[in-house]
Amino acid sequence: MPYRKDLSLAWSTISGSKGGFVGSFVAIVAGSAVITACGMLLVSGLGTGVAPERYSGAAVVLGAEQSFWLDESAEVRYSERITLPADKVAAVAAVPGVQSAVGDVNVEVSVLTSGGDVLTGPDGFPVLGHGWSAAALGPFRVREGRAPSAPGEVVLDADLAARGDVSLDATVRLVVGSIPSSYRVVGIATAPGDGLDRQSAVFVTDGQATRLSGRPDRVDAIGVLAAPGVAPEQLAERIAAAVPGVVAHTGAGRGDVEFLDVGDARSLVVETAASFGGTMVLIVVFVVASTLALSVRQRRRELALLRAVGATPKQIHWMIGAEMTLVSSVGAMFGALPGVLLAFVMRGVFVVAGAMPPDFQLRVGLLPVLASLVLCMTSARLAGWLVARLVAKVSPVEALADAAVEPKQLGRVRLTIGILLIPLGLLLTLGNVAAPGDSAADTAGSAVLLFVVAVGCLGPLLLRGAIALFGSHLNRQSTAAGFLAQANARANWRRLSSATTPLAMGVALAAVQVFGASTMIAGARHQLEDGLRADHVLTASSGAGLSPEVVDAVRDVPGVAVATPLARMRVLLTFRSEDSTATKVFAAQGVAPERLSETMDLAVDQGDIAKLRGDAVALSRVVAQTVRTKVGATIELRLGDGTVVKPRVVAIYENGLGFGDVTLPNDLVVAHTTARVSTAVLIRSVDGTDPAALARALRGAVERYPLVQVGDREAFLAAPGSGGSGDWALNLLFQTVLLGYVAIAVVNTLVMATAARVREFASLKLIGASREQLHAMMNGEARIVVFSALLFGLQAAIPPLIGISLGLTKSPVPSISLTGLIAIVALTIALSWGAIRMATRYAMRPAPVGAIGGRE
Repeated sequence: MPYRKDLSLAWSTISGSKGGFVGSFVAIVAGSAVITACGMLLVSGLGTGVAPERYSGAAVVLGAEQSFWLDESAEVRYSERITLPADKVAAVAAVPGVQSAVGDVNVEVSVLTSGGDVLTGPDGFPVLGHGWSAAALGPFRVREGRAPSAPGEVVLDADLAARGDVSLDATVRLVVGSIPSSYRVVGIATAPGDGLDRQSAVFVTDGQATRLSGRPDRVDAIGVLAAPGVAPEQLAERIAAAVPGVVAHTGAGRGDVEFLDVGDARSLVVETAASFGGTMVLIVVFVVASTLALSVRQRRRELALLRAVGATPKQIHWMIGAEMTLVSSVGAMFGALPGVLLAFVMRGVFVVAGAMPPDFQLRVGLLPVLASLVLCMTSARLAGWLVARLVAKVSPVEALADAAVEPKQLGRVRLTIGILLIPLGLLLTLGNVAAPGDSAADTAGSAVLLFVVAVGCLGPLLLRGAIALFGSHLNRQSTAAGFLAQANARANWRRLSSATTPLAMGVALAAVQVFGASTMIAGARHQLEDGLRADHVLTASSGAGLSPEVVDAVRDVPGVAVATPLARMRVLLTFRSEDSTATKVFAAQGVAPERLSETMDLAVDQGDIAKLRGDAVALSRVVAQTVRTKVGATIELRLGDGTVVKPRVVAIYENGLGFGDVTLPNDLVVAHTTARVSTAVLIRSVDGTDPAALARALRGAVERYPLVQVGDREAFLAAPGSGGSGDWALNLLFQTVLLGYVAIAVVNTLVMATAARVREFASLKLIGASREQLHAMMNGEARIVVFSALLFGLQAAIPPLIGISLGLTKSPVPSISLTGLIAIVALTIALSWGAIRMATRYAMRPAPVGAIGGRE
């Protein structure tokens, strides 16, 4: 019953003061939408995926552990497929309940018809070659012809044959890497179920599949057919207990083994959704608390009167808590539907960024909505408690005194915190206090939060100083509107700062995110353009890669001075960090060291890159500083396929942003990639060689390799992924959502602060001010708000940006994107001017006589 009365009283206060709660309501709706979207992504990552196709007939599919676990909850996915020893097949077949166990290898191939057409999988997915015994895992059925029985025979899946108009006894060429081989089509097989949507399949003999894979003692996966009456889950438990070193998958999880991109997407979605969702919960608490604090400050007379007539601190707590319960519950429900739509938008960005396959399905359910409701209500109640405790602890007499006049001084604690945060932020960004390497740039980027909080603490004083210095230049004192705007700003600088401070905080956050990214991208581009010395570049169409034979073929072409094969992968570097062990992921490249500086200048600072042979590695300066190593030391690396190596550092170089932070011998990288091929071959010509003539000679030399293409250095520079990070789209997504929510909070504050000035506008109108003069006055105040917010926000962003630039490029000058700067300025103007004008119109709607005697 008491709680019912609290809710009833809360509803009465909300109904009587709607304007004061609109800001909190909007903040909760937006927060609920973001949290719901993150919840949907999290649930989808944990329980969805893509159904298996070739493995749909297997009860259990076994794969290797595809992740390196940093701890019990955090993992890093390896970039290449981790294979299993072939002898595991016999061990699995001996487990009770197993009818048969089949080892499967995946060999990415390109299929060329007799007419020279290249056949691809559906929607650009790959064509994969397998041994015929793996057809039983579908199962695939021979519709025409027979199974392959000789090395030169192949069976195509029916959809692939139809797309290429290939019939029985036709001859096709299968290209593995760069090497084409002719095969006779002896069969056409139908795929299980509705066919293959994510791949096309070709089948050769088991022996030929093993030879094409290049790993005679390894298999990619093991498919298990269960004996009659044995449940897949039960069989998976038996196998996991009996055969160590395998990971058993059943149900939709079988698709994670068949399609590595699905498992990668699930891991990434779970990690990012959980971390970003948790961050948003904290931000919702902060934004709702600040919005509610402004609302309570505007209701200070009402609350002071309640304290004066006998309301206890506990009753004030209960009233504000009940208000937040009502506002947050309704707001969270209203935010559910936009949250579902936002989840699909975020999924689309994941797909565009290449972090999620297009057919990855989102799971729409009640659980994310309910979780968002609980989190929003809890966050709002926490925010209400933080605000209520400040109001409730004030005595009735002090409350009435505070209600009469706004306090003109900042609290000592607030002032002290704001002043101390500035030198602390400068130390972290410019004082070499942070750990060296990539941690220096990360720390500098994170230090913006210290400057943002400092702006939040000192905002009123900073605004007061800005008004004194620049106010007369922003508003002409000769006009009535300019005089009123300047006088209002000087007299009510504390109130005006409630609009300026959050806007400046948003500007600082946006500037560091936008210009930090532009600094990294520009640095990578500059290093790549300056460091690439090759005249021509060989690449392969359809992502086939380049076999070692291609390098041998072009090295003997007249006019070629150096041919450097280039392979790429991601590696995990484990190192000592203070009192523990840390592991980080870095982009790696594999190159041949012979005359490397003639095709690729890594800007070596220490050591000799020519020694990059055998168990050797070269590191960028950033990585060397991060792991605290030097030339001659040994480091621990996990290659893309999980193989652990301990190479010796032979060189440290500067151009890691452009080429990769870790450089290894080419043969080592190629041997541990899934396709076992290089990405490109960089060619430097002999001085004086005609480029066009050399290009023709190169095309003649690689004519027998049908998928190899000859291009110039500009084509290589323009290739996707050259000199930049593939995660930029995801970073942009989350920063856009975060800054969008901050923008909502800023607009809320501006609208609430302006709309609460009904009495002030009524008084001015009663003494003769026209509507046009009041609008002009508010335009003058808006100029002060915009100018001050940009001034404080951009100044707060300068030290972090200098620290980021120093950490990444050793230059103190960050790369400022003109487009990004214009966008920040334009958005700041649009948000502040639009919010102030809208709220001003609302505040001037009531008749002056009625408004002057109305309630707050």
